[in-house]
Amino acid sequence: MKERFFRVLRRGEKEVKEVSEETPKPKKKRSIGLIIDGPNILRKEFGIKLEDIIDALERIGKLRVAKVVLNQYAPQGLIEAVVNQGLEPIIVAGDTDVRIAIEAMELIYNSDVDVIALATRDADFLPIVNEAKRRGKETIVIGVEPGFSVALQNAADYVIKMEGKGIDAHEAK
Repeated sequence: MKERFFRVLRRGEKEVKEVSEETPKPKKKRSIGLIIDGPNILRKEFGIKLEDIIDALERIGKLRVAKVVLNQYAPQGLIEAVVNQGLEPIIVAGDTDVRIAIEAMELIYNSDVDVIALATRDADFLPIVNEAKRRGKETIVIGVEPGFSVALQNAADYVIKMEGKGIDAHEAK
């Protein structure tokens, strides 16, 4: 069994504190809505596992809505993995960005969701993060290097940097 560690860093702090998985969870569970940009995050070269994304978010709150937007070229095995994790796959023809934006806006206006989580590296979703914050939602961006937008990271309340062998969670604000 692989042991994962989370590095928690508040915005502006330089010291890194390592926290093991036995860390107590927050008392009040916030309701999280998750949208995963499948073609951007779920690539073989990154080695990101859906269960790692879910585990990281469960430290912050309860996953209420979870959708993975994929294009028509997504392999059947990936679609099955999404379903097996209890997430809703959304298959679109062509570019996924418009559908991700629509799904995210639905979550922003959903009164049952307190936190909007976007798993993407793409700075195109910066307006979504900003709108969510304007509407009183907390925001989380989940991404991986290379190419994880610095602007997206700086705009979000929480940043979770995924790695192939674990997770770095950076808490902002």
